[in-house]
Amino acid sequence: MIKFSAYKQLHSSDGPMSFDISLEIENGELISVYGDSGAGKTTLLRILAGLCQTEKSFIEIDGEIWDDSSKKYHIPIQKRSIGMVFQDFALFPNLTVRQNLEFALQKENNSLVNELLELMELESLQEANPQNLSGGQKQRVALARAIARQPKILLLDEPLSALDDEMRHKLQIYIMKAHRQYGLTTVLVSHHLPEIFKLSDKVIRLEKGKIINQGTPSYVFSEQKLSSKFKLTGEIIEIKKSDVIFIISVLTGNNIVKVIATEEESVNFAIGTKVLVASKAFNPLIQVIGKEGKF
Repeated sequence: MIKFSAYKQLHSSDGPMSFDISLEIENGELISVYGDSGAGKTTLLRILAGLCQTEKSFIEIDGEIWDDSSKKYHIPIQKRSIGMVFQDFALFPNLTVRQNLEFALQKENNSLVNELLELMELESLQEANPQNLSGGQKQRVALARAIARQPKILLLDEPLSALDDEMRHKLQIYIMKAHRQYGLTTVLVSHHLPEIFKLSDKVIRLEKGKIINQGTPSYVFSEQKLSSKFKLTGEIIEIKKSDVIFIISVLTGNNIVKVIATEEESVNFAIGTKVLVASKAFNPLIQVIGKEGKF
């Protein structure tokens, strides 16, 4: 269990802003943090990591105190059991892929390195240097290196935002595999709704340094206004069975459209599939983009 509370005065583009957040995270959860630029998402991660001083803070991880401002107690980042992955990878350019992972180990553990290389499909690249890798390959190395520390918390600060849609989708699969296989507690900052729906157990929505909503992705986002008469394209972000039917949630722009599908129809869909949604006789219909068919 993670118990977190912090208060800090920030300076935003709109002037002074108070970051004032309290929350609890269960072990093994993957929590997404969502909000506009300047809402305090990265500040939350930095406080958890011990990189950001606060006016008031209390952080307890599985009974271990990391911060307690009332007692002027603060554990520095190098003594916190955390793994971090950011947009810029931050790999050591003079080390090979394997050496980057070995450097992160708390103690020598070749079996863990081999396991991570296999999980992230990096075995054929283990002797390569970072400058010879693609963006997606570098991000897999960064994720594997963070996990090699066997952290109590994995912090991900929009790690996939610089990647194209296809590579983002692949890396999301790697993140979920690692999260489940190693029983990680993960905090992900993301502004990408399909990613949040695909990966998250819970979402924390921030606005001006405060939590304005939290819960499952469906609870936090799906109560927004839905389109009615329409013909539009989007991406499937959730497929949920309800009795004998399936409810397909499609993200299009800033709207979420829910469409009913039969079990037979649902086999054509998957999270991340690009689809066309249209209305016909007031009943919304859904079709995979690229397949033949007419409405």
